[in-house]
Amino acid sequence: MIHLEFNEVSAVEDFFWPEEVTDISIESPAVLFFTDFEKTKPLVIDVSTSADLARLLMLREHVKLKLVVDSDDKFLGVVSLDDISEQRIAAKLSKSIKRDSITVADLMVSKRDIKGFDFSEIERVDIGSVVHHLKHNGQQHCLVVDKEMNRIRGIFSASDISRKLNLPINVQDQSNFYKVFSALAS
Repeated sequence: MIHLEFNEVSAVEDFFWPEEVTDISIESPAVLFFTDFEKTKPLVIDVSTSADLARLLMLREHVKLKLVVDSDDKFLGVVSLDDISEQRIAAKLSKSIKRDSITVADLMVSKRDIKGFDFSEIERVDIGSVVHHLKHNGQQHCLVVDKEMNRIRGIFSASDISRKLNLPINVQDQSNFYKVFSALAS
């Protein structure tokens, strides 16, 4: 074992602070705002995790969304706190389905139902464009895909963007009626 010594800190007054872009605005490059999985480990949950445990873990970790993976860490979809709410879990219950047998797989959004931004596009746009698309589509989160590598590169979070810009970004989830109406109108 290597010997370590404690040092006095009474004369220390300053901190190291992470480098931050101080003059960010709605016109700032979008790449400054997404969680890049090359730099930050993605928050994942196994598809076979019970819905109750997933909810408990997400509440404890203060996260609203996790990426769902299989036992080989392959991407399957996403699950949000809304997806595993008490109401949604209760709706799955029946005489043949018991609460402890409901898993993330039963409540998640499959990757076939998810759209994301291409990383090469994100490198060319400002965060205002991303915010517009999130608001227009009623999305709190959006994945960023590196199409060349065929990998999930990262994720945008409306709450993270709001915090960095110090601006309220109110993203209202569109009702199913609105989504159906919009699809029929276009």
